[in-house]
Amino acid sequence: MPDPGTPTFDQLRVFIAVVDVGSFAGAARLLNRATSVISYTITNLEAQLGVTLFERDSTRRPQLTSDGRALLAAARDVTLGVNRLRAKAKALHQGIEPEVHVALDVMLPAARVAEALRNFHEEFPTVPLRLRAEALGAVTQLVLDRTSMIGVRGPPDIEIDGLERIGVGCVHLVPVAAPAHPLALGVNALGAGRHHVQLVLTDRSPLTAGSDIGILGTHTWRVADLAIKHMLLREGLGWGTMPEPMIAEDLASGRLVLLDMPDFKGGHYRFFAIHRTDMPPGPATSFLINQFERQSHGMNGGTLPAFVSPDAAAPPIILRNEQTRDALAGGD
Repeated sequence: MPDPGTPTFDQLRVFIAVVDVGSFAGAARLLNRATSVISYTITNLEAQLGVTLFERDSTRRPQLTSDGRALLAAARDVTLGVNRLRAKAKALHQGIEPEVHVALDVMLPAARVAEALRNFHEEFPTVPLRLRAEALGAVTQLVLDRTSMIGVRGPPDIEIDGLERIGVGCVHLVPVAAPAHPLALGVNALGAGRHHVQLVLTDRSPLTAGSDIGILGTHTWRVADLAIKHMLLREGLGWGTMPEPMIAEDLASGRLVLLDMPDFKGGHYRFFAIHRTDMPPGPATSFLINQFERQSHGMNGGTLPAFVSPDAAAPPIILRNEQTRDALAGGD
């Protein structure tokens, strides 16, 4: 048998339309063609492929043959690929980026990230996303190095030459420890945190390397991964601050407790969307920045305080442990 011919995209569209609608006449109405044209197209397609796609009986709707069923999925794959190709070409003509590289601060709440990326995918389904998660200055470094087109970062909360920044809200950092940790047993005296290992998120970039942000303890363990810090806290190997949304379940279950420390109340960790001034964002990256900016609306009227250092006056965010458990359980 000679090799099958190469079907056209139009022939595959007609084949799929007949299957989906269930008749040649219905496919003709769907595609705005004569029924005879649909029938002729299917006959030519069968001749090219050397198979019979439909059982034809004037008293019944056309039924797929076993060969037709075997080839239907491949036909759908081909048409889907062509449609994606056309959508990608259209996007390029409209100036949409061929792909988007984003760096995100590990402190960003998962719910915010998921919502923004879900909306991004719905708006730009053909644009691939390259995502990096980093801490502190490493997000800024990726944007400065042009590795990432945009970033959402926390500290350093300063203007940096060559970067444009837009405030996109904050997350609440709270000091926590495992329930058996000495600092979790009640109200602590001033300076009590200095006598215990503080777990500190450190930087993998030179921008804030060596800078102490939110450090009270004289004994520190420095980790470059927030998930490792979370694990060490739950295992009782130190105390430290964590984004409140990330540990909500731990607080509710009692695996971690909020610490009552008069000289260390935690505070707000501000986020900024950033991009290089010589690389203005295109439609897709602008959309993503707008998503994070939109999320921040309603947070303290859009005006958010800077990160609170241990020596600064911080908002009274800490409850006694028994009050915390009651509040999380829905009590008064």
